[in-house]
Formats: sequence, C-alpha cells, structure tokens
Amino acid sequence: MTFKALLIEKDDAGYRAAVKDVGDKVLGAGEVTVRVAYSTINYKDGLAITGKSPVVRKFPLVAGIDFAGTVESSDDSRFKPGDRVLLNGFGVGESHSGGLAQRARVKADWLLPLPAGLSERRAMALGTAGYTAMLCVMALQRHGVTAESGEVLVTGANGGVGTVAISLLSRLGYRVVASTGRLNEAGFLQSLGAAEVISRDTFSNPGKPLAKERFAGVVDAVGSHTLANACAATRYGGAVAACGLAQGMDFPGSVAPFILRGISLYGIDSVMAPMTARSAAWARLASDMDLAKLDSLTQEIGLGDAVAAGARILAGQVRGRLVVNVDA
Repeated sequence: MTFKALLIEKDDAGYRAAVKDVGDKVLGAGEVTVRVAYSTINYKDGLAITGKSPVVRKFPLVAGIDFAGTVESSDDSRFKPGDRVLLNGFGVGESHSGGLAQRARVKADWLLPLPAGLSERRAMALGTAGYTAMLCVMALQRHGVTAESGEVLVTGANGGVGTVAISLLSRLGYRVVASTGRLNEAGFLQSLGAAEVISRDTFSNPGKPLAKERFAGVVDAVGSHTLANACAATRYGGAVAACGLAQGMDFPGSVAPFILRGISLYGIDSVMAPMTARSAAWARLASDMDLAKLDSLTQEIGLGDAVAAGARILAGQVRGRLVVNVDA
C-alpha cells in the first residue's frame, strides 16, 4: 500500500523535497501508526523543506514536525485504533519521518490525546507554533507577569507564534504591543487583540545595553538584536520568553538588564519538553484560545502546496497559520 508524503532526499543529485507516493518503509520504527488528517507549516518546516538550515539529519525522510489524526494500529496499551491524537517535536521531521504525509508511525511516548474541544484541523492550525506560544505565555505567568503588571511585547507578530501569542494574551486581559516588519498588516494584528503595532526596526538594529523601561513581559520569536533590545526595554523584575531565531541565533546583548534590573530570560524549548508541560499547554490552548480568532488567522492548503509554502514562510510572506490537509 502506498500513500502520499512530502519526501526530502539528499544524494549526489542534490537536496530536494517533493510530494511522492511512498510505502511504509519510509516511516521508521514506532509502536503506533496514525492516519494523519492535518499537519502544518512551521518556520522549522520551511528550513527543512528548503534545506536552508541542516534541520533534516537523515535521508530520505518525510517532512513535518507535527500532525493530528486517528490511530490505525497500536502495540501500546495507551492507544487503540480510533483514538484521536496529536504530536509535536521529538525529532519528528528531523531524524524521524514526520507529519506531512497521509500516514505516520511514531513512538507511543511522543503522542498526546487530542484535547476535548479541538478538531484535528484546529489542533494543527495551532500546531507547534501555537503550542510554543502557549509555553511562552505560561512561562511569563509562572514568573508573575499579570495583566496588571504592564504591557507585553510580542515580536515577529505576523508569524505563527506571534499571532497566537497576541490572541492568547489579549484574551487573558494583557495589553499587547505587536512588533512587525509588515505594518500594512496592523489592522489584522489589531483584530487579533494587539493594542499597539510598532515597526520591527525599533528593535532589529544594534541598540544600547539599557533602554527606557517599558515592558513587563516579552514573547520573542526573532532572536539576535531584537531579543537583546527587548531585554534592554524590559521593566525591573520583568521576564522575556525566547523561542525563535528568525533574525539569528546570536544574542548581541549585555548583562545590564539582568544585573541592574533583575529581569529573567526564559528559554522555551518545544521539541523535547516533558509530557507534563505539553499536556498543560494543550489543555490551556483548548480552553484559552479564541477559536473564532484562530480560524481568522488560518489558511488551509493541500499537501501539494507545502513545498512552495516552505519557501514563503522563510521569506516572511505567510500571515498567521498554514494548516495542511494531507488529502488535498
């Protein structure tokens, strides 16, 4: 039996990604086989599909770092045929074949039951980007950043993490300042709940070790100078949740915000986060996310469109979330 998958290959002919008819042998080992319904395109998927960064570590490999679907077969007592499940991370789409396919086979330890109230499509409209955004929000809240603490900055606001973070924070009562390179999208960001939209140029160039104190918290998906400047503008005792590297992996900053203002920088890892954190984040997404807003920031594409979408997301040409119907 064959099925469709976005297969990444690398050999003497070069690096390439294409949708192909493949067999089960590309799936790899695992106790649970899932009939995938939806996947999505995250920034990391774009890096993998285009080969712009060495995300994929074995070839050939099915792309896609997350998926939602229904269990077909299981050798693990925790899951049975018909169970609705989702997966994020754990090296899927990097070293183990992933979710941009009609079938996936994975370890049972990597799967979560689909939260009540979320369809497979909406779960992947959230995807790893939305799950990461929730991990950031939870980190700020654990630190003690409340709606009364002050403004929260969200960088990379038009991306997947940014749009979900804005939606979540605004619904929780925070005043959100959105930083974006696409000011023509200000109306869209305001419709998600941003109280103010500012240019990314405010943060993307080299800055001073300390700036005027403004933000009680930050969700940063950009890295590099943006992260350093966001830290410099964080208020005394505030917190920054860093989860991305769209501008770069470097951190050209200073210790000044940490030792003079006592701010905290939280690193947010979505790939290997423990199941307790995953379950809590997905439960919060199911209860805290405005599903009407989620639908408004989501575009559905077919599996055949995923290769082109990978290039578009790296070029900053994607607004919000792309959900992939693997049967279209």
